[in-house]
Amino acid sequence: MRKITKALLGATTALTVSAALPSVSQAEQLTLCWAAWDPANALVELSKDFTAKTKIDMKFEFVPWTSYADRFLNELNSHGKLCDLIIGDSQWIGGSAENGHYVKLNDFFDKEGIKMDDFVPATVVGYSEWPKNTPNYWALPAMGDVVGWTYRKDWFEKPELQKEFQEKYGWKLDAPKTYDQLKQIGEFFQNRKVDGQTVYGASIYTERGSEGITMGVTNVLYDWGFQYDNPKKPYEMEGFVNSPDAVAGLEFYKSLYDCCTPPGSSNVYMTESADAFKSGQVAMQMNFAFTWPGLYKDEKVGGDRIGFFPNPAEKAHFAQLGGQGISVVSYSDKQEQALQYIKWFAQPDVQAKWWELGGYSCLNAVVNAPGFAASQPYAQAFLDSMAIVKDFWAEPSYAPLLQAMQKRVHNYVVAGNGTAKEALDGLVKDWTETFQDDGKI
Repeated sequence: MRKITKALLGATTALTVSAALPSVSQAEQLTLCWAAWDPANALVELSKDFTAKTKIDMKFEFVPWTSYADRFLNELNSHGKLCDLIIGDSQWIGGSAENGHYVKLNDFFDKEGIKMDDFVPATVVGYSEWPKNTPNYWALPAMGDVVGWTYRKDWFEKPELQKEFQEKYGWKLDAPKTYDQLKQIGEFFQNRKVDGQTVYGASIYTERGSEGITMGVTNVLYDWGFQYDNPKKPYEMEGFVNSPDAVAGLEFYKSLYDCCTPPGSSNVYMTESADAFKSGQVAMQMNFAFTWPGLYKDEKVGGDRIGFFPNPAEKAHFAQLGGQGISVVSYSDKQEQALQYIKWFAQPDVQAKWWELGGYSCLNAVVNAPGFAASQPYAQAFLDSMAIVKDFWAEPSYAPLLQAMQKRVHNYVVAGNGTAKEALDGLVKDWTETFQDDGKI
């Protein structure tokens, strides 16, 4: 999941690959639409192999995350033909499936022997399926991603800090296993002088305009027991979204914001969190795993100075899913060629090279291969994180669902308005109204 705005998916009739398709000879170029970020650059390099093999040129339409949702959801809503392939956010699956923006891939997968069992299960549910937990596939898992953490390993290993921390808290200063430990580390480093510079405990997501604070707070809420609805009765949210455990989790997130973040942390998301870490402001930072390769290569904070760890646990153990799947746009005149690209991209050797170039493969054969965990300093943390993922609503109405959570949580955590229980009670009310409007309750 990434930058989400008010753009909503339009309505049309669903299509499948059984529709008439043009011949291969008609296509000399395919356009793939995605966000402008480091993994996209890796995909450009990877796709040169596809062109060499098929003689089909690849054109890429990459836009910044800040305009990603607006740009491409508007393109889909208008039935535009710009994108033959699109790497769309996990939250787009529901609306894109129900409104016919994506080609359904079941028949194609069956024909080509592409098995969803060959991919990390959580990525199939998160990026490909609609309805969730049914064998209806609208995308191939393309870019695995998840919220995790980096920390200043060099600071943690300073003997004088190790000694002081051990005496104060009774355990070795190291990557935290629980949120209580993470908060202790945050408090320990807050306003501390390290190498002559005042530093702070942690950078966490607080951004309100798109999805930032939701992508941050859910990592804590999940671990305290928050659930989106009753597992036995879909869309029944009372007592699950606002359970006592969920309230305690939200209170904890606010306490972490209050105790341990740098000054001016009221509107932090991916870029701001990475910048806080790269500039030497914080001992730890919350961020999506896609940032890790770049941080590891950073001359000031990378290499031996940086460490990686999965989201800590508390009563439960989850992490917020990010990432995307790759889909064929139903309005494209080059669907057959686009399907060729997906067939090529799904191959194990291509997926292995995708990982080598800086993409995050979702193929079991890659991530479970001997030596994968040691292939990069962050590979084990990525594996551990992807094993505990959980995602936000992927409903067609995810946008108003998200906007409601952004407002309620930010007003409490950052602005300090009301109580955690009032915030979550209000969220139940907001979400109930949305699902009532959808005719689902």
